[in-house]
Amino acid sequence: MTAIELKQIKKYYKDGQETIEALKETNLTIKKGEFVAVVGPSGSGKSTFLTIIGGLQEPSEGQVWLNNQPFSTRKEKERAKMRFDQVGFILQDSNLVPFLKIKDQLRLVDQIDHEKQREDANALFDQLGISDLANKYPEELSGGQRQRVAIARALYNDPTIILADEPTASLDTERAFEVVQLLAKEAKEKNKAILMVTHDRRLIAYCDRLLIIEDGLLREEEPELSKDWH
Repeated sequence: MTAIELKQIKKYYKDGQETIEALKETNLTIKKGEFVAVVGPSGSGKSTFLTIIGGLQEPSEGQVWLNNQPFSTRKEKERAKMRFDQVGFILQDSNLVPFLKIKDQLRLVDQIDHEKQREDANALFDQLGISDLANKYPEELSGGQRQRVAIARALYNDPTIILADEPTASLDTERAFEVVQLLAKEAKEKNKAILMVTHDRRLIAYCDRLLIIEDGLLREEEPELSKDWH
């Protein structure tokens, strides 16, 4: 089943008389169960690509569909509801609520929607090695620990789509591999579509597909043809 479909998507900005193409015309289909890596040089359009899919910014042209439903053309309130229900974000900045303990970061999701079936919070904490952090505040954690909490929060809502922007950037090698293995498992066992922006080519081995963005232009290659991007 199709999870993400981009139909003739473009994103451009006006800079005086000049038009800057942040994302050239893009058509793409990603199915549930696929774990997709996104790579490219800094400033190539990776973050623009990810945020358009997640509805954090609108495309200049074209349409985004999620789970066979129109998404980008809906009103903001409707997009926000779809985004909450169907999309999990893992961003480079963990975006944790500073005045909430770690265990309460997930409970906040419950308060927004009491009825939805969710992942087991304790199991997620165990998998990510953060069970002993439950009663701490974000300021008491290292960057890597905060990132693992953010990953737990994204998975907790049991989204069908996960958009991860450099999810392992602040993790050591062992934890990075553990997190990517967990994401690969989520994709396969729970039939989720996962897009992961990464600069670490070692992690691409766990992915089914490799998308490369350069100067706003997206193309696809076989994962084994990957190389370092800095």
